[in-house]
Amino acid sequence: MAYGECWDLQRSLFDALCRKKLDKSFTEDEPRGTILIVEHPAVYTLGKSGDAHNMLCTEDYLRGLGAEFHHIDRGGDITFHGPGQLVCYPIIDLDAIGLGVRRYIDALEQTIIDLAAEYGIDAHRSEGASGVWITRPGNRLEKLCAVGVRVSHGVTMHGLAMNVSTDLNWFHLINPCGFTDRGVCSLTTLTGRDVSMEEVKPKFIHHLTKNLNVKYKK
Repeated sequence: MAYGECWDLQRSLFDALCRKKLDKSFTEDEPRGTILIVEHPAVYTLGKSGDAHNMLCTEDYLRGLGAEFHHIDRGGDITFHGPGQLVCYPIIDLDAIGLGVRRYIDALEQTIIDLAAEYGIDAHRSEGASGVWITRPGNRLEKLCAVGVRVSHGVTMHGLAMNVSTDLNWFHLINPCGFTDRGVCSLTTLTGRDVSMEEVKPKFIHHLTKNLNVKYKK
């Protein structure tokens, strides 16, 4: 789904959930949110606190490559989304699942850490930086998954983006998440084989629902 179209969908789901929460109009068994799992065509997004200088080329150059650029309202700096990347946008009521913002972000990161462990990968957090990282030879950090969220009225938007089989050359046009001394990786580069989205999605959903302590229905 194109980024702009998905952003509009996110906002409509977010606004509807906020209205129901503020009006206290939920029925007893009504779901308290929606989780979107998508892939985007090539697009760069810059968070509200990000530095535009971390985009290393012009928007005209990006358009020539067939990529888009969006300023958005999440936290974090610049990142890339594209084919082969699992992007997840939970639009959920944190009060309904008993989580504060910090614990919610921890749950998103833990989901990727648990998923990576299924592939024998030791993924971890990095102090002072959001997302999930891998320590490579020479103690070089590479990002496997970016995390950036917005929370208002206890309702979440945006989320995470994990590189499954992403073409990592796209990241050469930015300082990913504002870092100049760190790299990026994917499940495919870490395992040395092609990892498909169809293989990863069920594992991801299993760990996400476990860490958020939610039940889901399609």
